[in-house]
Amino acid sequence: MLRRTKIVATLGPATDDVGTLAAMVRAGLNVARLNFSHGAQADHARRLALVREAERNTGICVGVLADLGGPKIRIESFREGYAHLSEGARFVLDTQMDPKAGTAEAVGVAYKELTRDVAAGDTLLLADGQIVLHVERVEGARIECRVRVGGELSDRKGLNREGGGISAPALTDKDREDLRFAAAEGIDYVAVSFARDAGDIEQARELLRRAGGDGRIVAKIERHESVVNLQGIVEATDAMMVARGDLGVEMGYAELTGLQKTIIHQSRTRNRAVITATQMMESMIHNPVPTRAEVSDVANAVMDGTDAVMLSAETAVGKYPVKAVQAMAQVIEGAEKYQLTLSGMRHRAEGTFEGTEEAIAMAVMYTANHMKVRAIVALTESGTTPLLMSRIRSDIPVYAFTRHTGTRRRVTLYRGVYPVPFEISSGRDEVLYASIFQRLLELELVHAGDLVIVTKGELAGVSGGTNSMRIVRVQGG
Repeated sequence: MLRRTKIVATLGPATDDVGTLAAMVRAGLNVARLNFSHGAQADHARRLALVREAERNTGICVGVLADLGGPKIRIESFREGYAHLSEGARFVLDTQMDPKAGTAEAVGVAYKELTRDVAAGDTLLLADGQIVLHVERVEGARIECRVRVGGELSDRKGLNREGGGISAPALTDKDREDLRFAAAEGIDYVAVSFARDAGDIEQARELLRRAGGDGRIVAKIERHESVVNLQGIVEATDAMMVARGDLGVEMGYAELTGLQKTIIHQSRTRNRAVITATQMMESMIHNPVPTRAEVSDVANAVMDGTDAVMLSAETAVGKYPVKAVQAMAQVIEGAEKYQLTLSGMRHRAEGTFEGTEEAIAMAVMYTANHMKVRAIVALTESGTTPLLMSRIRSDIPVYAFTRHTGTRRRVTLYRGVYPVPFEISSGRDEVLYASIFQRLLELELVHAGDLVIVTKGELAGVSGGTNSMRIVRVQGG
């Protein structure tokens, strides 16, 4: 059985070797993530080139996700690189302080408008909630706090307001530059960090298209406001990411599991791909095997129906980037054995289909799950029909036959969809099906005599034109 859930892995210093990256691809990496919160564009260009080289060396298609930094609110730096904050002590956040002069009494803040967004009585959380501050007074550039939960605080840690409410726009000037870079490099997916509403997604798409990019937009759900506006964001975006770090801090960790399940469900219901991210195998930064809790975390996301699970620091800076991918692949395969094939057949049972492609996709999956079909072949230009098919849980693989490199890389994110290079013929049907059978047999995806379902459009080479399905028996071999 093929692994259906995909693996997104973050690139970084630990992967800056084509041999390591190729080994990660062979181990199961499907989409490489470039984290624009760290490094310069030159670093990302170099890592993108390594991805393409690893793709050529392995013969395995790899998608690329550019994750914009967004308006991450951070403190500045300490004189000693860190400070210990004692419970009950006073501590000041100062937007005008020397960025490198932080002490145990005060530290600078990179976001100069923070004083407008907080008030006395607010709770501020630093370093993913490990440090908790109670705001006592805001005066000028100073936010005077009392330490409620102390500990060691180091340079450039993130800052959140409990319950959300930070007004910083989702796209910074740096993000705009990075969007132009993503367009120029033909990157497949661009993730918008700290998106608040549908308008943030639409703005990012417009900027990317204006720069000549054709990448798909991923909305990262990590703000209180994004949860409130979840339905609008799902409608506006191409894919979602459950960004559990900041989301857990702003919403509270007790709600995180329920939110994850809600976001995955809403994404799949509206035919959007979805990635589950953050600390999935965090212990593997330093250890060669995951904890049992991490195994359960990944497995539960898989069984919830996520399209992909993501590795962050585990591969970017961890000691065992290849083993982290291998471990995640093994956990996915174990979890997928326990999913019911027909559990998704109520998908879109209510309402009406949005178009012919969705109608064909649903008919195909219903048929495939009730017949002994070995594979589904979707002749596709844009990858839309395979995406729609992947919303139904099934152990039957969907092969996206396409001539377009960009489409092949795009479908690497879709659950249960596998790209196959194929030049769609505009000739007679018997010639076309003979070519499909030959390709399937060459790749050892089926055997002669197997049943497969083929979908295609009436006019070859026309995007969005899928309007037929055909059940055929593989000839040749």
